[in-house]
Amino acid sequence: MTSFETAVTVLGALLVGGALLSGIARRSFLSLTAVFVVVGFLLGAGGLDVLKIDPRSDFVRDLAITALVLILFRDGLEVDTEMLQRAWHLPLRKLVLAMPITAVIIAVAAKVLIGLSWTEAFLVGALLSPTDPVLSSGVVNNPRVPRVIRHSLNLESGLNDGLALPAVLAFSAALASDNDFVWWKFLLQDVSLGVAYGVVIGYLASHVLPSGRDLEHSMPTHQRALYLLGVAFLTYGLTTLPPHGNGVIAVFVCAIVLGIRRPDVPEYLEMSSDIIEIVKLGVFVVFGSLLTLDGLFTDGWAAVGVVLVTLLVARTVAVWIALAGTGVDDAEKAFMAWFGPKGVATMTFSLLVLSQAIPQGERIFNLAALVVLCSVIVHGLTDTPGADWIGRRAERREREATSAQLA
Repeated sequence: MTSFETAVTVLGALLVGGALLSGIARRSFLSLTAVFVVVGFLLGAGGLDVLKIDPRSDFVRDLAITALVLILFRDGLEVDTEMLQRAWHLPLRKLVLAMPITAVIIAVAAKVLIGLSWTEAFLVGALLSPTDPVLSSGVVNNPRVPRVIRHSLNLESGLNDGLALPAVLAFSAALASDNDFVWWKFLLQDVSLGVAYGVVIGYLASHVLPSGRDLEHSMPTHQRALYLLGVAFLTYGLTTLPPHGNGVIAVFVCAIVLGIRRPDVPEYLEMSSDIIEIVKLGVFVVFGSLLTLDGLFTDGWAAVGVVLVTLLVARTVAVWIALAGTGVDDAEKAFMAWFGPKGVATMTFSLLVLSQAIPQGERIFNLAALVVLCSVIVHGLTDTPGADWIGRRAERREREATSAQLA
């Protein structure tokens, strides 16, 4: 294992380098996510072997869980206003219909092309079904893209991590060689207790936190962010105590309840954004350090076939089915179908899978990693041109509508 001194040196260098290169990365086709993954690869087993990390170590598992707690808590807090009050039908359709359809198509491809068992194939489908808000930020933050599309993609990518999680956990548990997995027990214990703990703790956390003028007088601004982080980790910890519910499911549910009851809360978490970014940086680097060229292409052209099905076929078919009858035209469907990049959630889930005693865990990790790397490249290359295209199209339609009204 890499020494603490080496790890701290690498982390410090990456933080400094990432800050200095952030402006350049923002103007180029590669995000800092891609840069950190590449650096991890160069320093890891596939490169200079400076970072020596055991994929099944407690460190990898704990890093993945910490990242999941922070990411899912932040995503859950963002559910409230827009999702439940207006313009909810498009993201809801994509979450309820497109996401599971995408997972099934990918699973069938993994079964047919790679020869995985059905449980392993569906785990791959669950890993690759979420989309990434980081890699799609160039689209959702571009004002030229119609607001309904930006809103739909943003909410979808923020919520699908938490919705994919139960499937990832269930299939992982079923495949773990050291665990006797029982479906009904998973549903009754892990999922049900996770939801129950999340609802109760979220309600209590919203009630205990002062509001209005009392909050301004009793709690400094920076302490509000620490309060939210404390709620996130407390929820995870309490839920995993006997009778052992699922902590990460509880965290996501808790954040949703807290965000709905206290709409003022999400803005406080922004003060802790640097902490979340550092943890995500750690995920990117560790993820990259575990990659090797031999591992990525273990399944050869069959793996490439899964990549093509994932990026070109699965989501396209799923989005077309999910948005049928909504009035969304073909160009907008195609745009939303294409911009479903794979990134942070898939990386984190894959690290969690890799850290468990799953016989084909490394193979599944490498397959998911290859899809993520390809997604980082192709979506990074196309986000600006794609946003400009849909923006020009929307502006032209608006001019035509205005001319028709004047006539």
